[in-house]
Amino acid sequence: MPTKVHVLPVEPRETTGTSSASALRAKGMVPAVLYGHGDAPRHLAMEGRAFEDLAGRHEAGGVLTLVHAGKTIDTALLRAVQRHPVTRRVIHVDFQRVGLNEAVTARVPIATVGVAPGVKEFGGVMDLLSHHIEIEGPADQLPEHIDIDVSDLGVHRHVSAGDVKLPKGFRLVTAPETVLITVEASKTARQVEESAVAPAEQIEPEVLGQKSEIKA
Repeated sequence: MPTKVHVLPVEPRETTGTSSASALRAKGMVPAVLYGHGDAPRHLAMEGRAFEDLAGRHEAGGVLTLVHAGKTIDTALLRAVQRHPVTRRVIHVDFQRVGLNEAVTARVPIATVGVAPGVKEFGGVMDLLSHHIEIEGPADQLPEHIDIDVSDLGVHRHVSAGDVKLPKGFRLVTAPETVLITVEASKTARQVEESAVAPAEQIEPEVLGQKSEIKA
């Protein structure tokens, strides 16, 4: 499904620098910069809560329409989100200008579909090693997520980026050999398997009637 172009209200930012950014954050605002297409960067600010509502779905990848006073400023790709290392609050955002028909490279979330037999039937554990896949294609057709069918995934099997079916008009940017999803035996299953194949302890038979030699 092509991405929805979500609207994000922003305000022009006249001053820059550490003190200015700190003052904005104290008001619940987030500083941002908009760049690209050879134009001069524009410094912006936006409501922190409004951005957080979109960040979970579009962090480092989604297309947004930036609006000020009811007028569109630009269509942009969300390129980078900087968070505080302790509080995890958003402290700065980078936007890149894009045309809706322009080919862009973006990180798109992946979602699993179905139930892996290796998990359901054999008690394995499925691990999602990456939550995104990087693709290139028209901005107005970027999917909000890419589904990966795991209904054939057994124990000790995996899905690589090269196995993923992409929407028409898109090409894979992530290295094809990158492993995205694995199904491995659980710790308990491995212990049972190892005990089943472990060699039986060899016990030396006692020979009846044999006396040990006693030295004086």
